[in-house]
Amino acid sequence: MQARTLKLYIDYKSPYAYLAKDPAYRLERDTGVEIDWLPYILDIPAYLGSAQVDAEGRVLEQNRNAHQWRRVKYSYMDVRREANRVGLTIRGTQKIWDSSLAGIGLLHAKRQGVYRAYNDEVFERFWKRELDIENPSALEDVLKRAGADVSGFDAFLEGEGRRELKAVQEAAEARGVFGVPSFLLPEGDLYWGREHLPRIREILAVQ
Repeated sequence: MQARTLKLYIDYKSPYAYLAKDPAYRLERDTGVEIDWLPYILDIPAYLGSAQVDAEGRVLEQNRNAHQWRRVKYSYMDVRREANRVGLTIRGTQKIWDSSLAGIGLLHAKRQGVYRAYNDEVFERFWKRELDIENPSALEDVLKRAGADVSGFDAFLEGEGRRELKAVQEAAEARGVFGVPSFLLPEGDLYWGREHLPRIREILAVQ
């Protein structure tokens, strides 16, 4: 029997996507569904404004209203609470990152069959502030450690990979995706947020 495929949209700069990673692995293991990990690059300034802080958390520049600041502060409190519960480290970012290159790296890792090792290292090191996801060389090093052939990776970043990322993004939005993590079930139902994983598990169990 052909395995069912669930599409999972992630962005490495989303702590909520990070928190969904291991539960998604378990979902795949327990239900037999295949998960197609796909990059969806969030435009955070469009809905949460933007800010840059120093290592001590002092605001260097910002374009946020009071409501947006309260949402951001609550979000980090919320994710740290959950991260502490499951033993993950999540340190607040110091700026709004462009995660496009990391997303293209995921596409390359999938072609090489090493997406899981890439996924794990990018998420873990980024949220420990140990990985610059805007640096092509840093991402190439991650791919090498994951076991990927990185010959031609530079060209992929600026050519085919960028076109594929755009196509993935457009297809996701055509299905209603607007945030991460988003789960698109084989039958086309869309769920946003890891809190829906128990319900997704129930649905897959009876299909």
